[in-house]
Amino acid sequence: MKASTLRPAWRPMLDYLAALHERSTFPAEAPLPFPFETPGAGYAGGKCFGHWDAVHAALDALAMGRLDHAVGQVRNLLSLQQEDGRLPALLYYRGCTPASPPPEAAGAAFFSYRNCTYPPLWPEAVEACLDAGAELGLLSAAHAVAVRQLDWFERARAAKPAGFCYRDILDRTWESGVDEGVRFDEVQPGARACVDACVHVWALYDAVVRWGRRLGDPTGEFERKRRTLGEWIRRALWDEETGYFYDHWVLAGTGRKPGAFEGMWPVVLGIADAHQAQRVIEEHLLNPRRFFAPHPIATVALDDPAYEPRMWRGPAWNSMTYWAAIGCLRNRRPDAARRLSEAALDRSAEVFACTGTIWEFYDAMGGSPEALARKPRTPHRTPCRDYAGHNPLVALAALYGATSRRPWN
Repeated sequence: MKASTLRPAWRPMLDYLAALHERSTFPAEAPLPFPFETPGAGYAGGKCFGHWDAVHAALDALAMGRLDHAVGQVRNLLSLQQEDGRLPALLYYRGCTPASPPPEAAGAAFFSYRNCTYPPLWPEAVEACLDAGAELGLLSAAHAVAVRQLDWFERARAAKPAGFCYRDILDRTWESGVDEGVRFDEVQPGARACVDACVHVWALYDAVVRWGRRLGDPTGEFERKRRTLGEWIRRALWDEETGYFYDHWVLAGTGRKPGAFEGMWPVVLGIADAHQAQRVIEEHLLNPRRFFAPHPIATVALDDPAYEPRMWRGPAWNSMTYWAAIGCLRNRRPDAARRLSEAALDRSAEVFACTGTIWEFYDAMGGSPEALARKPRTPHRTPCRDYAGHNPLVALAALYGATSRRPWN
């Protein structure tokens, strides 16, 4: 990242974040083979590893030139794969304070939520590490894990009539990582297709196809499944009236269409066609009545009656702004990526100047994070301070710099 692309107001925050990454890193400890980074020194869950926090930590490490650390986070994630192919959501160590540890954790040095996974965005970190010069051994290891994880998704998370789901729709476990998301306020439990799960699994198929070609492995079966799922997402989860993607049950019913940010994932990971992508970007991601809040992106559209200043039900998570900007770049909209990243970095820096910390999530309307609710019915009622896992702000600043130097190819 070139210093010339950074605004001076961002520098204190980014320097603090770099130090926070260091403070949040622990030496290798079984079962993790490499030094590992927790979501942050101030995370309410204590000493733990995993989820998409580790992916964001790896992306930030790469933006800081720390390839070995980034590869270590990816290798740690891959090492946790279970015999059935599932990648467990989080690994906790003794002394942690998760809201509801599983019963088998009593007296254990560490434990993981083995019945729950998390959004498989880790292939994005693998690709970024390879682009930065990681050894090709990472490619073969990642390919093997992705093949087994796809087998698990096909057995455990298949939806009807097609696609995939997260446990959110089954029992409100919040496997999607979006705790208490508004999409599930008015739906009955059942194995119905979730837009985020469908897209994330498609991206796994896509990774296996690309990696298989490089490794000389057969890809025909995965190419067929990738094509079939992609076509179904573009057809069955797209609403031409509103220009947005939704869960399958939303479009199959007659109720309201929730303004949840998860409808951006087909754009982020490259499934949406050009027409669909431009409508999502123009009419939703850049729309100040929808997701382009003073601190973008709002996780629930500002014009949705379900919007509230609580966790994933409205506030901005900088990690999701990063992914939204990536989606804009992938669809040849560096201008949109620049607007999103610039606004998020500006507002985060303003809050840092006032509070001296990096917050778990931010008020999309520009207020103080201290006034937001987290999980009001638990001891953790406000956003965590010193939280790095959902704040790949160094990577976001690098992305901002890239938009000023060249178009996205």
